[in-house]
Amino acid sequence: MTVARGTPAAAGPAIYAGTVSHLRLRPKRHRLRYRVFSLLLDIDDIPALAARLRLFSHRRFNLFSFREADHADGTGTSLRAWAETHLARAGIDTAGGPIRLLAMPRVLGYGFNPISVWFCHHRSGALAAILHEVHNTFGGRHTYLIPVAPDADPTAIHQSCAKTLHVSPFMGMDMRYDFRVHVPDERVSLAIRGGDKDGPLIVAAMAARRHELTDAALLRVFLTTPLLTLKVVAGIHWEGARLWFKGLRFHPSPEPPKHAVSIGHAPPP
Repeated sequence: MTVARGTPAAAGPAIYAGTVSHLRLRPKRHRLRYRVFSLLLDIDDIPALAARLRLFSHRRFNLFSFREADHADGTGTSLRAWAETHLARAGIDTAGGPIRLLAMPRVLGYGFNPISVWFCHHRSGALAAILHEVHNTFGGRHTYLIPVAPDADPTAIHQSCAKTLHVSPFMGMDMRYDFRVHVPDERVSLAIRGGDKDGPLIVAAMAARRHELTDAALLRVFLTTPLLTLKVVAGIHWEGARLWFKGLRFHPSPEPPKHAVSIGHAPPP
């Protein structure tokens, strides 16, 4: 299989601190922006990372922590085994290459990620696929696995897929997502445009800068952005209330998707 050109993602774990913004275009304009941070973790190195850091733990309580059950199928299974199973379904063999997960950690034991991004690399270092793992506040989760086009520019990867998971009660299911991704290096960015037959409905974007993952850096982001994951959930409900007061109508919640992972197709080069 052909994989994307370009240099591999920045080596080693990191903190990416920056901002998230949302702009709803129809039927009422609505904008929000807030500070966030995420960790970029090699899924094979998480136990070793936790062993060297005092403020980050694996599967136990700490200021920051990580649990496999917060991702993949929610069972706590091996993240590599889960990812490689679905990559194989898509006809992708990474030959055991690195898989790096960009996600918010648990903060004081509480975790929630509206979206986590898996960067799946071939052993050569070239990017083979991106998994966009989406969670809603109703306990649902779904992952969009999309191969990376051959010769893709790692600073501007374009991907798209049909919406499968019900996320916002103010949006229907007849939508498509268009992704634009800057693979993590000194910065990372993810822009998502959601639209229907009448055009764009919402644009969400995250942009962040890389910082070395140390105890001092973890303490700094905790003090500058305290209780991040709790604030994210509270913010989702607060913004939902604002939309309701603006007169937006609810869309009925559909049945959950039959499959936990949907496989997309790389756009033509």
